[in-house]
Amino acid sequence: MNIFGIGLPEMAVILVVALLIFGPKKLPEIGRSLGKALKGFQEASKEFENEFKREAQQLEEPSKIKPDSH
Repeated sequence: MNIFGIGLPEMAVILVVALLIFGPKKLPEIGRSLGKALKGFQEASKEFENEFKREAQQLEEPSKIKPDSH
């Protein structure tokens, strides 16, 4: 398992350090906050990607305005 370039051993070390710093009572609260922040970031990223694709499609569509014939 590799998340953000961090493997399982590194994640275990980070968890132990966080447990020592924040204590067992604060860790679930911090995890929830981190999860909510990550979910919000993912939603914003998807929204940006969808908007970008929509704009790209509009640029690719041929112009529907017919040229003036003089």
